[in-house]
Amino acid sequence: MIKVTVYNEFVHEKEQENVKKVYPNGMHAAIKEFLEADGRFTVKTATLDMPEHGLTKEVLDDTDVLIWWGHCAHHLVSDEVVERVYNKVLSGMGMVVLHSGHFSKIFKKLNGTGCNLKWRESGDKERIWITAPSHPIAAGLPEHFELEHEETYGEHFDIAKPDEVVFTSWFSGGEVFRSGCTFTRGNGRIFYFRPGHESFPTFYDENVQKVIKNATAWAAQPKGIFQTYGHYPSLEADGGNE
Repeated sequence: MIKVTVYNEFVHEKEQENVKKVYPNGMHAAIKEFLEADGRFTVKTATLDMPEHGLTKEVLDDTDVLIWWGHCAHHLVSDEVVERVYNKVLSGMGMVVLHSGHFSKIFKKLNGTGCNLKWRESGDKERIWITAPSHPIAAGLPEHFELEHEETYGEHFDIAKPDEVVFTSWFSGGEVFRSGCTFTRGNGRIFYFRPGHESFPTFYDENVQKVIKNATAWAAQPKGIFQTYGHYPSLEADGGNE
């Protein structure tokens, strides 16, 4: 079983009635539900208001993949927790960053860029095209699928060059966006997926759920031997000085 932790700042659902109607138990609960129903994942959740945001050393040590959703409270995430997550990714923990998590401290740290973009909350249609059909994250999906209403994102998306762009979105307002991007940092795999505005029922969409399940399985790569660094003695009996 793949051990997953779903982090959601869990602010909008408590403060905005329109969001609470869509996700009465929080977006993290909706994501947890469809992941557990898949049968490949064991899932726990973490929220901003928990001690250490629920992302203690013990929790992360027991996590193969961390899923991250954040928006209005990025600035409240502890730098200590960000550093802890960052080091776990470098050590091999997978990460799936959703929607406005692009502007989180951890995603910006992993990218080394501002991660900015154009946006508009107008409920435009989003058509998501597969641009890397052989990638495991795209497995079992049609060549494109649509979300009737979503927040619009537009290029330029200020991220580091992705390893691969798995999905590209078109919006009915005319924008295009690299909406599914993979990265490798250290020993860790990262996937960014654009859909998931809090006021739309995006996480109930079967294609979106399949993307997140595929991405979580992909990010939970089999762990190799962790490499050693620093001073290293010669392996040859007559070679070099200690």
